[in-house]
Amino acid sequence: MEKAYKFRIYPNPFQKELMAKTSGCTRFVYNQILALRMDEYKTKSKSFSGYDCIKMLPDLKKQYPWLTEVDSTALQSAVQNVDTAYKNFFRDRKKFSFPKFKSKRKAKKSFKSKMNISVKEDLVKLPKLGWIKAKMTKGIQGRILSATVSLAGSGKYYVSLCCTDVDIGQLESTGAAIGIDLGIKDFATTSGGVKYANPKWLNKSEKKLIRCQRRVSRKTKDSRNREKARLKLARQHEKVSNQRKDFLHKLSNFLVRNYDVICIEDLDIKGMLKNYHLSKAIANCSFGEFVRQLSYKAEWYGKQLIKVGRFFACSQKCCVCGFRNLAVKDLKIREWTCPNCGRHHDRDINAAKNILNEGLRLLSSAA
Repeated sequence: MEKAYKFRIYPNPFQKELMAKTSGCTRFVYNQILALRMDEYKTKSKSFSGYDCIKMLPDLKKQYPWLTEVDSTALQSAVQNVDTAYKNFFRDRKKFSFPKFKSKRKAKKSFKSKMNISVKEDLVKLPKLGWIKAKMTKGIQGRILSATVSLAGSGKYYVSLCCTDVDIGQLESTGAAIGIDLGIKDFATTSGGVKYANPKWLNKSEKKLIRCQRRVSRKTKDSRNREKARLKLARQHEKVSNQRKDFLHKLSNFLVRNYDVICIEDLDIKGMLKNYHLSKAIANCSFGEFVRQLSYKAEWYGKQLIKVGRFFACSQKCCVCGFRNLAVKDLKIREWTCPNCGRHHDRDINAAKNILNEGLRLLSSAA
């Protein structure tokens, strides 16, 4: 099994300069290969393969000698990224768009190395860069496949080590199952009646963000004061992102450790974001990231994540008798009484129970 470890690194001035050159060279190679593939298709109605593009690198290095200053595996990774983007587009055009050229200003400053990577204590060794100080928050298991170095908008450097043959210890079986209903007011409501409040980290920091953004806009473009103000804004955004990720990781870890079967609704998040009034609140919740974390953690620890269809009327059905109350479509109705059996329901708890029942039904039918 593969697992990634992300750590913050502290490069010296020479290493920072070489990292900037490497990310710039990978962006340049990406754009050059993409242009060649597009020209080949326009003239001959066919495109180069990924292997053909890899063989173009020696000629590019002869044409542009400064490409030899950086790690060669990082350039190869850039070529492979172009090929992957092409394959994704032609495999599913509805989900993936055609590859675009990377902008010098807007493109993410990162690169991926694949050889001569090692770790010891609080140091990480990367090709051409040598040993770099790192804040190792946990031990690394398995064999290192690649290392992705990235520069965040806040000016911090990170390295993500992808390792294979990682032995992830299995958790004890609890035999318990749970249904989860995701929402905006309460982030998650379980079938057991437990509600996890939505922290709304963005709302709590919104005044600071507005103030920082105002300071950036008032500074002269390309000035040092503007760069200082931009860094403060980026660090505030990073703080909100870290708070959100910390909450999601803690909640997903708790659920995976305590339940063997987790049933959750398969939300159409892209469609939900089209709601003009709720799009900001929905985006702030990060439902997609939460489901992603549950998915890979359940796979790691041998648990089961059951996704209930998005068209299943979990909020409208009575979890006791199955009667469907169409009046509950109105989101303002938070509590209702079943006209058929007379059972009083909390909207979210009733939905979580219905999700659990439907998930268990799907699990038994698939067995």
